[in-house]
Amino acid sequence: MAQTPRRIAIFDTTLRDGEQAPANAMSAEHKLELALQLEALNVDVIEAGFPASSQSDFEATRAVAGALSRAQVATLSRARRDDIETAVRAAGSRNHVLQIMGTGSDIHLEHKLGITRQQAIEDAVDAAKFATSLGVEVVSVGIEDATRGVYDYLQELTERAVEAGARYVPVADTSGCATPQEFGDLIGKIREWAPAPVRIGVHCHNDFGLATANAIAGLQAGADDVQVTVGGIGERAGNTAFEEIVALLSFKGEQLGLFAEVDLAGIYPVYNRLREIIRLEEPRNKAIFGKYAFGTAAGIHQAGMLRNPATYEYVDPARFGRTRSLLISRHSGRAVLRHVLKDLGIDVTDDKLNELYRVHISERVEGDCDDLSVIKARLAAELAPALSGSAAK
Repeated sequence: MAQTPRRIAIFDTTLRDGEQAPANAMSAEHKLELALQLEALNVDVIEAGFPASSQSDFEATRAVAGALSRAQVATLSRARRDDIETAVRAAGSRNHVLQIMGTGSDIHLEHKLGITRQQAIEDAVDAAKFATSLGVEVVSVGIEDATRGVYDYLQELTERAVEAGARYVPVADTSGCATPQEFGDLIGKIREWAPAPVRIGVHCHNDFGLATANAIAGLQAGADDVQVTVGGIGERAGNTAFEEIVALLSFKGEQLGLFAEVDLAGIYPVYNRLREIIRLEEPRNKAIFGKYAFGTAAGIHQAGMLRNPATYEYVDPARFGRTRSLLISRHSGRAVLRHVLKDLGIDVTDDKLNELYRVHISERVEGDCDDLSVIKARLAAELAPALSGSAAK
């Protein structure tokens, strides 16, 4: 009997990671706007920011926490009591996932913090106990740079954090250095050290282009939620992309044994609004949300798609509020011309078709692609007599 797919929670960090985009930071008003849009998508947890880092983040966190009606609000804090107090003042204790940053690798301990492993563990334990004493609903100890940590130390940090009250352990591939096998193995170990009902999250970076693959490997190894950003925005090469994860779960969920409950079509408008806010240029070939993600320019592909889009299109663009497009380039073929002429109700001779192909496709001057609608308008104008009843010669 097939195993029932397991529901995965979506933990969205767009509001915090958007601050790291190479453009203007989001204002408190922008964060509130996006938070409400994310909640409408049925996102489970929305990270509002790092309240102790600035007055702006504090105000944004307070606004988001006060406005959410269903999703949990998350904050980020260092393993310091003053950070935790600030986070609680901003977000309260109810419906609050307070994330305390633990440190997983020696390179971070030595060169960033200048402390020992034991001191890092004691700091995390004290912070977790303090947050629990303040009545925080979900106390979390995350493990930054976990993929470069050694198992003995990671085990002690995890087990001591859980003993201190942590009920959520997000595990980060902070430098994006892991492979799916490595990350899945690590999550499997942490699952042993932090058994249910403690929840495990995965937070992956995309330096090798493996953020989505690593996140899926972690989920299959026993993690309960995935930390994502809309469009994959974030430091350096970015984070696990929200749309890529839910696309995989939507189309491959039964095979993966995982599913999520989100509004697929609603993510693209949120992405476009995010791009406006942080002045992010539209990517050409990004999965799901790239300008040409559902565009086809090769003649062989177009010939197949005109008969049945499934020949070259596995992901249905309509599921994500997108539309497919046939793009005219020098690689397009005569099949697309025949398609346009048929739509226009025009019959042409083979010689005329070859001439149209030469002018509009094979000897195109423009370097970029045109949408099918552009060439359709050009042909309609050029062949206007045929549209009025004359035969095209």
